[in-house]
Amino acid sequence: MITENNKIALYWIQAFNNHDVEALLLLYNENAIHFSPKLLIHQPQTKGFIKGKTALRAWWLDAFARLPQLQYELKNTIVNNQQILLEYLRIVPNEPNMMVAEILEIEAGLIIQSRVYHGA
Repeated sequence: MITENNKIALYWIQAFNNHDVEALLLLYNENAIHFSPKLLIHQPQTKGFIKGKTALRAWWLDAFARLPQLQYELKNTIVNNQQILLEYLRIVPNEPNMMVAEILEIEAGLIIQSRVYHGA
């Protein structure tokens, strides 16, 4: 049985791979919080955290501009009523592939928090 959170997971991967920022933002609560180790590298003043759709939009637009061929290959999805765990391979030409885990916290059908886990 495919749940609403399964649909969110698949839509998220598809929107990301299409570099469709507006489609991604449709999945997020207006005040969603996002943590990524890449934010620590590229925007150290954030301490890895950003909040809200405006910040998410700016972050993804920057990432897609820096990495125009960035793609995620979905490896595994674990879903319950409140969370989605995505495991995917981050693929960027001329960089080593990187396994990534991302947890999406869901409330009222929208992502309220996301947290990325990967190595350096």
